[in-house]
Amino acid sequence: MVAALLVLAVGFVAFTNGANANFKGVASLYGSGTCSRRAAALWGTAATFAGSLAALAVARFVTDGLLATFGGRGVVPDSLAASPHFLCAVALGAALTSFVATRVGMPVSTTHALVGALAGAGLASGDSVRFAALGALFVLPLVASPVLAAVLGAGTYLLLRALNLAPDARTPKLDAAHVLSTGAASFARGLNDTPKVAALLAAVPGAELWWAFLFVAVGIALGGLLDSARVAETLGNKLTEMTPGQGFASSLVTALLVGTASLHGLPASTTHVSVGALVGMGTAARRAHWKKVCEVLLAWVSTVPCAAALAALALALVRP
Repeated sequence: MVAALLVLAVGFVAFTNGANANFKGVASLYGSGTCSRRAAALWGTAATFAGSLAALAVARFVTDGLLATFGGRGVVPDSLAASPHFLCAVALGAALTSFVATRVGMPVSTTHALVGALAGAGLASGDSVRFAALGALFVLPLVASPVLAAVLGAGTYLLLRALNLAPDARTPKLDAAHVLSTGAASFARGLNDTPKVAALLAAVPGAELWWAFLFVAVGIALGGLLDSARVAETLGNKLTEMTPGQGFASSLVTALLVGTASLHGLPASTTHVSVGALVGMGTAARRAHWKKVCEVLLAWVSTVPCAAALAALALALVRP
């Protein structure tokens, strides 16, 4: 019974991940007017799905560390990390947090939600949570990534503008480069996020790696296709205004940082990188909408405690 509930909970995580995050890699296409919201969502979902499948192909070499980490190993005792009740609570806490954020159009980090859920379910179980490991594995990379993305977003835009490579109007070459860079960012997101969610299926009896990855990949794709409109509006239009050249600069930074993190097995948040790059570019162009940016930052701050509380509540409901 609990195994079936765990599968459903992980499917919920995957769906909410796609709904909240699939558009992050392609937000600049929509925000700059390069293509429609639907076309951007289709392209982002296709590239993310390809990245999810690629994650399976390289699981033994690149994403194996993410599988172990997001299964709770090193953060909670191994016996707890192998418990389906614990993993089910983690999945429900993370999924509900992402679901609520998506309903209100806030782009939050599934990675942060999983971190909070791991800590909350671990504390509620009565076992020790290794906060030093939690900080080293998650907190430092997740805090540093938006700052680095903002700096690179501003610097990349200013450099491209100085080289006349970030025009205000669309050109065929710029459109092609822009589409490719957003595709690369979305591909890298699939490569980075899929193992994090698939790790939660480790306690399902007989669940093979290929099945877990494919199940999560389909869930992420469905979420991106069916429920991304609210977050798309926030990312594309409410954080900053942008021209095609400015959008290309931010997408280039997102692709570079998320791709690098994925290749090194680091738990980067596409949310933080994408938003950071957009805000950095918007600041350099003096077009950032700071009221909305502050609302997003507040949502980020509340993600971890919200997921922790929901995971603790879920554990009280599902464990024997």
